[in-house]
Amino acid sequence: MTKIRIGAIIVLILGLLVGSFVYTTEQAGEASRFPFSYGLDLDGGTRLVYRADISQLQSSDVEGAMDTLRQTIERRVNIFGVSEAIVSTESGSVFGSAEDDQRLSVELPGVTNVSDAVNMIGETPLLEFRLENDQTAASLLLLQTASSSDAVAGVYNAYEATGITGGQLKRASVIFGTQVASKPQVLLQFDTEGAELFATITEANIGKEMAIFLDGELLSAPVIQTAIFGGEANITGNFTALEARDLAQNLNFGALPVPIELIETNTVGPSLGHITLEKGINALSIAFLVIAGFLIFWYRLPGLIATVSLAMYIALSLALYKLIPVTLTASGLAGFILSLGMAVDANVLIFERIREELRNGKTLKESATEGFARAWSAIRDGNITSIIAAVILYWMSSASVVKGFALVFGMGVLLSMLSAVVVSRTFLLALTDFDTKKYRAFFGAGFDNNK
Repeated sequence: MTKIRIGAIIVLILGLLVGSFVYTTEQAGEASRFPFSYGLDLDGGTRLVYRADISQLQSSDVEGAMDTLRQTIERRVNIFGVSEAIVSTESGSVFGSAEDDQRLSVELPGVTNVSDAVNMIGETPLLEFRLENDQTAASLLLLQTASSSDAVAGVYNAYEATGITGGQLKRASVIFGTQVASKPQVLLQFDTEGAELFATITEANIGKEMAIFLDGELLSAPVIQTAIFGGEANITGNFTALEARDLAQNLNFGALPVPIELIETNTVGPSLGHITLEKGINALSIAFLVIAGFLIFWYRLPGLIATVSLAMYIALSLALYKLIPVTLTASGLAGFILSLGMAVDANVLIFERIREELRNGKTLKESATEGFARAWSAIRDGNITSIIAAVILYWMSSASVVKGFALVFGMGVLLSMLSAVVVSRTFLLALTDFDTKKYRAFFGAGFDNNK
């Protein structure tokens, strides 16, 4: 029994340390190394949704292109100093295919000016290398009488895609030719995949034009004189030194592998976000107080132990949210509050089993040991089904709001099972050394005194 009491004291100290960590890091404010990360609905900001044009991609290339797009935009917004930006891809179907509606979601906490947010993404250029085909000359001839807007789109469509885009770009830099008064050029260096693809295409298409497009506009259309190995190419045009520098810089920030179109904007003001956060905290506090009041009133000493265990569960959850970190949203808070009920459910099962053992005439220690053993299978099965539901919800959903709920709820179920089985059990066993009639009354429930 001494070992169990020592273990209970150690668990209590650890719980106090975790709670102290959460409190002190939150009191530090902006200087905290471990602040809570809040979503747009709690902290304010802008959410942009783009539709990706994957019509020129093979089905097998869609997933890779979307992942490259996500990484590219992520680098772009990070360069502009937007902390905790969330960039994710969403598909119109659970199982990705080229026919799906592929979307890119960009959440920018603290950015409430839509124009600024759009500029962060829109300034990223789309670089493409397109190849002359048998119809190119005829198409370009017909475009001579077309309007300027039709001509731009027509020139682009006159060349066919090669699969070489800014997604394979490794580095861009400004160079100058050796001739007097030569104009600046932008030297492109491709990664291994791009270099191999570039060499294969140029080797098979000597004598054809390899047109270079930036955001759909033709920059140059040099004729392939020989196979180009080494993964390097030049963009030539009527650039000034400043324009060449800006182009190289933007390409280094990340050239998009596929075109994107802005289809949705959503802005949440900081005041509205803080109101939502305040209401969420109030709901959490009220839920805890009501649950604690019921547990102590109905289950007495075990209810008090369950309340302490529940407080430690909350502290541990909040500490993990800070350390991982988990981006908290309104739906995530709802999942967290719901997980409190799961934590209490496990304790209720344990206490009811202990009551049954006490009615059968067993000692407090025997009742507590047997009660936990008998309740474990029900707790385990119930929590496993909840975890499975959370995993499926997280995996199947493409919406970040639903994913946030599933993640927080799943973590909560795991931690609640830990708190019920480890913390509550340790405290209860440490308090079953006394077994008088008056003491047994503290282990009753409702109007049953277990005397």
